[in-house]
Order: sequence, then structure tokens, then C-alpha cells
Amino acid sequence: MRWYAVSQAAYRIVRPLLFRIEPERIHRLTIRLLRGTAGNAPGRALLAMASGAPREHATREAHAELRVADLAFRNRIGLGAGFDKDALALRGWAALGLGFAEVGTVTPLPQPGNHAPRLFRLSRDEALVNRMGFNNAGAAELARHIMLARRSLPPGFVIGVSIGRNKATPDGDALADYAATFRLVAPVADYVALNVSSPNTPGLRDMQERETLGRLLEAILALGRELSSERPVFVKLAPDLDHGTLVGLLRTVCDGGARGVVLANTRPGAHGPRGETGGLSGPPLLARMLELVGTTRAEVGDRLAIIASGGIGSGSDAASAVRAGADLVQLWTGLVYCGPGLIGEAIGATT
Repeated sequence: MRWYAVSQAAYRIVRPLLFRIEPERIHRLTIRLLRGTAGNAPGRALLAMASGAPREHATREAHAELRVADLAFRNRIGLGAGFDKDALALRGWAALGLGFAEVGTVTPLPQPGNHAPRLFRLSRDEALVNRMGFNNAGAAELARHIMLARRSLPPGFVIGVSIGRNKATPDGDALADYAATFRLVAPVADYVALNVSSPNTPGLRDMQERETLGRLLEAILALGRELSSERPVFVKLAPDLDHGTLVGLLRTVCDGGARGVVLANTRPGAHGPRGETGGLSGPPLLARMLELVGTTRAEVGDRLAIIASGGIGSGSDAASAVRAGADLVQLWTGLVYCGPGLIGEAIGATT
């Protein structure tokens, strides 16, 4: 039996105990545990064992060969935005064997997010409903955390930063929020993802309107040139776009100079166990995500890189995303239900 399977079997035993703890609290504890454990060599070795990642993907001797958007990745599997909003556990994610981590979504100013409770389990579907609302410590603090972690990260571990707008920012100033955040994080990020599709910040999804998105891309890429920080820019789109809207947005993304897309965000309008509303993530999104990836690859060819995000709960799911046309694959909800062994399984299935 492969070690990642042993890890997943052990996690299934302890999961009922973990699930007795309120979801957001266990989430915070997980980040703290990762951060603390990765602070020393024995801890990092323990994390590598827990994920069951192939050894060459969990050591500093790993040699990156996969190139996406002119970046070198040591493997295709990464962390989706929203899990580590403030980039607190980068060394932990690297020790687990991931090829990259997308941190954030971060805003120019710190904000508490929406009122708790705001994260809910749908255990029968192995899904989550969240309405977190971009709770984060602000772009300056996230940039500081990345700079502190950089010196101890292995070769081929890529850091993406997802950026958004503050909830209190008037709609007319939304572009300025993205620009202010980009100015702070671009110098320390390997790539930047524009989150224009979260259902949990009022008015944010209006940024997916083609003219607005075009102006946003123009402003961000011009700012990158001004800062001499021309990082690859990705755009994160919603899962509920109809075919015509998706194709139109893909043209805008290509014409605007972005290097790729993240497909896709959570599905709006979901309901938690007691009727709480928010964005749905997990296996119910898998089929739609694969459809979006396939459609996008057919429409854009090799002009855009594609990061598949949504519903990945096994190595076969990750492999299906790559076969559909994805260059990279992100994990999030699957880690909650499968544990760190999912990382090793997904790496093995996509190598």
C-alpha cells in the first residue's frame, strides 16, 4: 500500500473527532499546526510523511522541470486560495510536497470579513459552504509573511497571491483597490490572481463584466511595468457562467494580456445545514469545473494557462482535470475531507 493511502486511512479514523470542532476553529488550528511543525527539520520530515508525496517533491533537492506561464513548478498540485489567507504556513505547504500555494484573497486594508459562523460542512457531500468575506490582515502583512518565508522555501515551490477589494470600498473605487493591493504584493509574488468572482463580497462579481475586466487588466499590467514587477496575471472566474459569457470573458482575458485563468470559484447561492447561505465548494463542483476547463482549452488553445480549482477529492479527479486541459490543479475542500494524503495521491496521479 502506498504511504499516502495509509495517511488517508489514518485521517478517516480521526476525522470524526476533528469534525466535532467548529469548522473555522479547526481551520485556524490547522494553519497554526502547519506553521509550527514546519519550523524545524524533524517537523518538516513529519509533514512530508503525512502527505505521502514522492520524496523528490518534498525535499530541497527537488529539481523543477514543469513550466507554466514562464514559471518553474516542481509538480502540478497546489493549494487553492482561501485556505491560507495571510500566507502564514508557506513552509508547511512546501513540506507537504505541494508544487505551489495560492494565498489570499487579500485586500489593500485589513478587514474582519463577514460575521461568524461563516463556514459550514456538508458532510454527506464532502462539501463546504462558506461566506468568509475576504477576512485577512491586509496586503502589507501578507507581503511581509512571504518575504520572511522565502529564504527557507525549496526550489520549484511557487507562490501565487489572490487579490480583491475591500467590502467597504465604493464600486467606483474598486479598480484602485486592486491596484493598491497589486502594488504591495507583486514584488514578492510569483504570480497574481485577480479574484473577480467571489460570491461573498457585494458587487465583486460585477468585475466580470467584459469592459470592467478589460480596464482592470489594463491597469494592473501597466502597474506591473511601472514597478518592474511584470508577474504573470491570472483571472479567477465563476463556475456559473453560460457558454457565451465564458467565451467573451476568455477573449477579454487573452486580449488584456493575462497569462491564465483559475477555473473556478465557489458556486453562489448554496445553503448550509441550517439554511446558511454562501459559496459551495467540493465534489458537487467537479463536473462543472471539468466542463469549464475543457471548453476553455478548446477556445484558447495554448494562449492561456489553466489552473483547475473545484471538487478535486482524489488522484483520479486531479488526473481528469489535467486530461481536460488543465496545467495545474488546486486542492482545498478535498484536504478537509481526505487529509494530507490527498496531496501525495494527486501528485502521483499527475506526474
